[in-house]
Amino acid sequence: MDLSSAYSKAIAISIVLIISYFFNQAAKKYNIPSVILLIGLGIGVREFLNAFEIDLSSYLHETLELLGIVGLIMIVLEATLDLKLKREKKRLLIQALSIAILYLFITTLAIAYLLHEFLIDDYVRAFTYAIPFSILSSTIIISSVTNLSETKREFLIYESTFSDILGIMLFYFLIENVNMEASKAVLNISGDIIITVVASIVLSYSLVLLLQFLDVKVKLFFLIAILVLLYSIGKIFHLSSLLIIMVFGLILNNYILFFRGKLKNWIRKDAIDDILEDFHVVTLESSFVVRTFFFVIFGMSLDFSGIGQLSSILLAAGILLIIYVIRFLLFKSIIRKHINPQVWIAPRGLVTVLLFFSIPLGLQDPNFNATILMIVIVVTSLIMSGALMARKEDFEEKEMLSFEDWEELDQELERLNPEAGKTDSGNRKASPETTRN
Repeated sequence: MDLSSAYSKAIAISIVLIISYFFNQAAKKYNIPSVILLIGLGIGVREFLNAFEIDLSSYLHETLELLGIVGLIMIVLEATLDLKLKREKKRLLIQALSIAILYLFITTLAIAYLLHEFLIDDYVRAFTYAIPFSILSSTIIISSVTNLSETKREFLIYESTFSDILGIMLFYFLIENVNMEASKAVLNISGDIIITVVASIVLSYSLVLLLQFLDVKVKLFFLIAILVLLYSIGKIFHLSSLLIIMVFGLILNNYILFFRGKLKNWIRKDAIDDILEDFHVVTLESSFVVRTFFFVIFGMSLDFSGIGQLSSILLAAGILLIIYVIRFLLFKSIIRKHINPQVWIAPRGLVTVLLFFSIPLGLQDPNFNATILMIVIVVTSLIMSGALMARKEDFEEKEMLSFEDWEELDQELERLNPEAGKTDSGNRKASPETTRN
């Protein structure tokens, strides 16, 4: 059998996708992170190819870079298409955003300090390596928290989404302005943000109005082309392309909020709803394919030569300690109660790996061992899995009314309506079983 033939490659791609589908089903049923299964599959594929003396190492990094571009676009869009801006969710959104921002910056500073002290001499390089470690994986979290209560599930979705978007933006702002003086960098970043926000709003409104007039059944590749076009335009003008994608997704998903007054007359609700459905299909299917091949190829590219180095294991342990200590303190100070199992749900995944492969040559450090990255990804996923398995059923915590509470309620009823209060009190005394229940 010729393993290099086109038919063999087609068979291999199909088998990987089929296996990934079953991994997803197993992940939902048993709370086992699919990322670990995919990395393991990649390691198995590499050993299989090595047995036949087939070397694909020269193609792996190029493939990961291509998947990375598409993956970033799909991750940000998929995340924003899950964000509903509702008045009743205001408190939840503020809490999620606050923790996401504080967690990202405090964790980045702490991990950068650790790396600078024990591994990387240059602080800017240490900071560059620290950012990917500080970003939650929304793709893993969103697919893993389906069994949690609605409030906890929504909080984790919002927090991980904000973490992805803000972390990616921080990373690219850093590497694109690394050689500038501090004052110039601040002005440049501020100018970029203002220009990008204005451009994002104009482009997003225009695209939403344009897309509703599409009256063709073949929309899939047209929508993907729109996304790549938005991303590429931003890169050409040195803008934050991901911010453009984020604003577009938010406006599209919350068009009723953004198209008000006279603008409301320009909207065809049925057409926009159809477009939203199409975008959900595009992002879900594309994210599944990108995530599958990215982690399989990542597993194929892993180098285990440094797995036995004590320094790498200790650094990974230090990073893990920072991740969970800071998370626990933030949850205790902001959320205060009912923080389990959210505090343990902090996996690192696709975005973390993507950003590590996006570090420019000028900022890469030869002392950094990829084993540290692998340990952090695997251990955070296992901790999340353990926390979810230990709490299979999760209910909203409610304060139960005690007997004293009923007495206070009776007194209040009597004050407002003496007759009703006497009736209710008599019924309750006559039926103590109700009180116990």
